[in-house]
Amino acid sequence: METKNVTLLTQFVLTGLTHPPQWRIPLFLLFLVIYLITMLGNIGLITLICNDPGLHIPMYLFLGSLAFVDTWLSSTVTPKMLLDFFDRSKMISLSECMLQFFSFVVSATTECFLLAAMAYDRYIAICKPLLYPVIMTNKLCTCLLTLSFVGGFIHALIHESFLLRLTFCNSNVIYHFYCDVMPLLKISCTDPSLNYLMLFIFSGSIQVFTITTILVSYTLVLLSILKQKSIKGIKKAFSTCGAHLLSVSLYYGPLLFMYVRPASPQVDDDDMMDSVFYTVIIPVLNPIIYSLRNKQVKKSLQKFLKRNA
Repeated sequence: METKNVTLLTQFVLTGLTHPPQWRIPLFLLFLVIYLITMLGNIGLITLICNDPGLHIPMYLFLGSLAFVDTWLSSTVTPKMLLDFFDRSKMISLSECMLQFFSFVVSATTECFLLAAMAYDRYIAICKPLLYPVIMTNKLCTCLLTLSFVGGFIHALIHESFLLRLTFCNSNVIYHFYCDVMPLLKISCTDPSLNYLMLFIFSGSIQVFTITTILVSYTLVLLSILKQKSIKGIKKAFSTCGAHLLSVSLYYGPLLFMYVRPASPQVDDDDMMDSVFYTVIIPVLNPIIYSLRNKQVKKSLQKFLKRNA
């Protein structure tokens, strides 16, 4: 009987965001607009970087890769969420659920590594400007980008393999708006203790490593600038580092809260709000934080618009 129940659970129900019925259309329109702006901003930034030879340097290659990952992350989650606003069944198959989870983990983990690589790039550029062309070569840049994506893929593969050991026989209702690991563990018939342990070890280690790299890099940057006693240099450093640290804190805050804190068996609406923040809001903010404050990107955009006017 147990085997039969396990076999039948090949379809899951995503409850989606908790909201009053009258908010359905306004929320749909809000998230649709955010998604379209995300696509326009990030794809536009990638197009600018590809078309302007002056932006073919490590800093902008990292930025273009971040825009690509933000597009990937948002597209993994938002389209399904938008459809579920009007889909009464809100069904998703087991294979689609696993694929969505895998895609989410690859993109989210890759973004963590990219943010760390970008912080290291800024450290070399500001603290060792004369050695920057020697240290941050295109070869090293390519290597860091490759490691970021490979690291994301391996991390996703680990959690996906541990998810496949689970059975779902008591409930097929996922209290979330996409297939994330925590809601899946909460409805598993198999003891998920090993999954929680692997989540804490691997996700925790990645976040601690990347956050430490970012904080150390920007601390050294700020100390280096303050030693110069240049008001203009200090303002520039705080402007650059402040924008990057804002993006990092907005991204890592919900992730740390979700995956490193002790697991709770209860469904928490705050979890979904945190997830909305780093899967929907952050991808639309990054192009603004990193690009609209950048003079070279602005100049490239102006040249691009003049050529196509």
